[in-house]
Amino acid sequence: MGFKGFIEDAAKRNKSPIVLALDLTHKQREDLFKDSLKLIGSVSPLVCAIKINRQLVLPLGLHDSVKTLVDEVHRHDIPAIMDAKINDIGHTNEFIASEYFSAGFDAVTASPFVGYRDGLEPVFRLAKVQQRGVLLLVHMSHKGATEGYGQTVLDQKTGETRAQFEVFAERALQWGADGAIVGATFPETIARVRSILGENTPIFSPGVGVQGGSLSDAIAAGAKYAIVGRSIFESEDPARSADNLRRSVAGFD
Repeated sequence: MGFKGFIEDAAKRNKSPIVLALDLTHKQREDLFKDSLKLIGSVSPLVCAIKINRQLVLPLGLHDSVKTLVDEVHRHDIPAIMDAKINDIGHTNEFIASEYFSAGFDAVTASPFVGYRDGLEPVFRLAKVQQRGVLLLVHMSHKGATEGYGQTVLDQKTGETRAQFEVFAERALQWGADGAIVGATFPETIARVRSILGENTPIFSPGVGVQGGSLSDAIAAGAKYAIVGRSIFESEDPARSADNLRRSVAGFD
């Protein structure tokens, strides 16, 4: 089973469109590894995937502690996503993806700004061979994202000016991405990307909660999955917070 099927099954089984962003840091937790393990254990039955960023990989080490965390995610029968934002030349990108896949990650995120040829092509090729996923950053969630993803650009194929994120949404289709990432803080952008992608390429929306994004607005606009971090793991009861979010989405209760 590939990544798309894996996360779809997990979402149906756990009745949840929530992806936990496990973005803990040493500033927040005394024992980063043990607290991460505890969070995975308590929240996994209430989410459809867990996303790990470099906040954990850099201090804990990829093939030691982080691999153990990924194994724990899989023990709960949900996928692990590495928020790598791969963004370099081809052979470097391939090496990065290979390392994360060998540590057990089921999908990686990647930036379309580097292009396909001699850019992300090796990542997509490797992911296809290993039945892993590639999620393309179509529009990020932070306030400054419009400076890059929202800028107006000249479409080389048509000669028309368009929003950068619209071009990236089309790239997600052309390159065969397993999902497109669009910030929940930009619901109108989600709706526009959904109109380009159709129904076969799911939208993942980060930025729910602390960054100001609305879960209900993101889902209504066309997101299939919502990526939530601090609103869950900074709460007094992360499992209850995850459950409340899960139950708030129509069709998942």
